[in-house]
Amino acid sequence: MKSQKICIIGDGLAGLTTAISLKELNLNIDLFCSKYNKISKKDKRTTAISNSSYQFLKENLNLKKRHNFWSSKKINLFFEDKNNYLNFLNYESKDKNLMHIFENVKFTKFLINRLKKEVSYENSFIKYDNNKKYYDLIILCTGNKSVFYKTIDIGRHISKDYKEYSITGNVKHNLKINNPSQYFLREGPLAILPYKKNMFSLVWSISSDFSNKNIKVFLKDKLIKILGKKAKIKISELQFFPLHLNLKTKYFRKNILILGQGIHSIHPIAGQGFNLILRDIKKLSEIIKENLRLGIAVKDSYILKKFYESRNPENTLIGLGNDLIHNFFKKNDLTDPMKFYLLKNIGKFEFLKKVSRTISDKGFF
Repeated sequence: MKSQKICIIGDGLAGLTTAISLKELNLNIDLFCSKYNKISKKDKRTTAISNSSYQFLKENLNLKKRHNFWSSKKINLFFEDKNNYLNFLNYESKDKNLMHIFENVKFTKFLINRLKKEVSYENSFIKYDNNKKYYDLIILCTGNKSVFYKTIDIGRHISKDYKEYSITGNVKHNLKINNPSQYFLREGPLAILPYKKNMFSLVWSISSDFSNKNIKVFLKDKLIKILGKKAKIKISELQFFPLHLNLKTKYFRKNILILGQGIHSIHPIAGQGFNLILRDIKKLSEIIKENLRLGIAVKDSYILKKFYESRNPENTLIGLGNDLIHNFFKKNDLTDPMKFYLLKNIGKFEFLKKVSRTISDKGFF
């Protein structure tokens, strides 16, 4: 069989990881990007992934050291009620890590360094001009507002404007914080994600019409209430990202596949966004690998249909499930007492705890 030619457009985490994963299958890959060697140092975001997602990266990216990751065997969940913080659920493991956290900028640099040696890497978007280059498969990893989608009939989609912002930033502190925590605050869910000693990243989802003008001062006061009066903290410059739910009902057209946030953008409340993307990449790699083993060409095969049928159910369930969780924890003076009672007793149900932990780690399928 002749060499299969794959084109990947997009140099974010989804595009870079897809390129390395498929390169392991000895495919001829061109990666087109827009910001090679121009990674924004202002991007302070971190990403949390489950242990199964980490194992996938470890196997496909040949990760030999954990220097890019902060790993944890425990995750704590809290619910705010009248300035008290109920620790209603803990996930803990003695024998393996449950979560791995990395800085987006550092991990992106690591992926680019790998790709320099393995993939034809071009420092520009595709320029059509008078020249045409044909591929067996084109994969778009260009976010959820890409201009490329205008030329593709992607059908209907499930969408929702949360009218919220995700606030991200880094916090330097004097405490011993080794494990990630999720606080369901009255203003919105706040995740604390440690990524090195005396440093953690925060992700706070709040209403876009939040009345407090000096959000940094308000956030600092909130963190001191959570962490204790002895906490000495310094918050970096904050970044704001609008939040939407967007679940595509169609992933491909002919030999063009949309991957990453282009097919599912979900609320960050349960930290499943990049985990879903990694599961998509893993499934796509498995399907292509099996086709190659059987001698079936990538182009004009049923690869993309099979990929859609295997991944769409979970992506939709996780996306809508996150939306339900988000609605459940929204501030409501009438239902908050009932929520407090339910959460106070939820830790007693070991089966529910085990199922939710498994879904968070490996998904539904």
